[in-house]
Amino acid sequence: MTDLFEPTRRADCRPLLADADDLAVVHSPVLDLVVGEVSGWAAAARFPGTATPDVWFAAAHDAGLAAPVQALLLQNALATRPATGRVHVPVDPWLLGAPVVHAALDVPLEGVVLELADSTVDDDATLLRRCAVLRGRGAAIGAPATLVHRVPQLPVDVLVLPAPLVAGLAGDPRRTAVAAGVLAHAERAGATVLADGVETDAELTGLLELGVHAARGWLVGHPGAGYGPAAPRVVRALQARTRSADLDRTVAGLLRPVRTWSPGRDDRQLTPPVLVLDDDGRPGSLSLVDNRTGAWFEAPVPLVLGPDTPVAEALHRALARRPALRFDPVPVVDGGRVVGLVRVEDLAGAVVPA
Repeated sequence: MTDLFEPTRRADCRPLLADADDLAVVHSPVLDLVVGEVSGWAAAARFPGTATPDVWFAAAHDAGLAAPVQALLLQNALATRPATGRVHVPVDPWLLGAPVVHAALDVPLEGVVLELADSTVDDDATLLRRCAVLRGRGAAIGAPATLVHRVPQLPVDVLVLPAPLVAGLAGDPRRTAVAAGVLAHAERAGATVLADGVETDAELTGLLELGVHAARGWLVGHPGAGYGPAAPRVVRALQARTRSADLDRTVAGLLRPVRTWSPGRDDRQLTPPVLVLDDDGRPGSLSLVDNRTGAWFEAPVPLVLGPDTPVAEALHRALARRPALRFDPVPVVDGGRVVGLVRVEDLAGAVVPA
């Protein structure tokens, strides 16, 4: 078996490349859109001069060197690994059977996502068998939605939304419908969805609204040597969105202000609702107003919630109080300090949106 860090044989790409090191590898971050953190990096080839990689790969194909160049990309991309996260490496499915490509993949594949290119597949059964073997050795399989459409039995772990589909996604109902279909397929197949070529804030917003799991592209982070971070501005925006969503799922996002009163103070005529504290500073009773009569009344406080209480749990506990108190607001206390009240109707509205 070829040693991962000291390959014994480099793919021979002459006469296309003067030296094997002419094929360099750059990495762009893959951002988890759920938690706002980098989950891995996508490897891409870079060649001498100004010609783009697709031009070089086309030339390699014309010269009968497609397999050695593919193998060299795999060797260079897998020669080093990040301490954490996954490495996404592109590979043409029709080249998986080439001996030189097979040899390049004869290394530990844990933490590697082999992303199949959208190319013609002549023998579905052979491709399925090869992918099963690679998955059995620890690799994850990625593929564009178009390839999965042609080979629906493909055991895909990562479904890729291609850049042409992502471009202009926001506000385009047809593109959105296609992307939603890919998400539905991924959910049934147990796969994640990765959006490629994200370049604008509008595209990122559209992906977030759809529930796409991960993204990469110029907006997320530029390709470079090593394993760099995602764009700080994008990370901050995602993390702020996550914090906002967390608030929406807990009573912290439903807090209303409340006045407090402690025995011995001379401002007892505060307008309700007023939370009356006991001698130890804990909620003792609530001063409320009867909506029918306008009269003030005192109600005991049998329930106190923390700000991180899930909304559904808070509603269940509030409605479990005895009938006379069931719809009274509930004090919320954080670290012994009163931070507000939460109303039962607000809890119900958050659990069952209008």
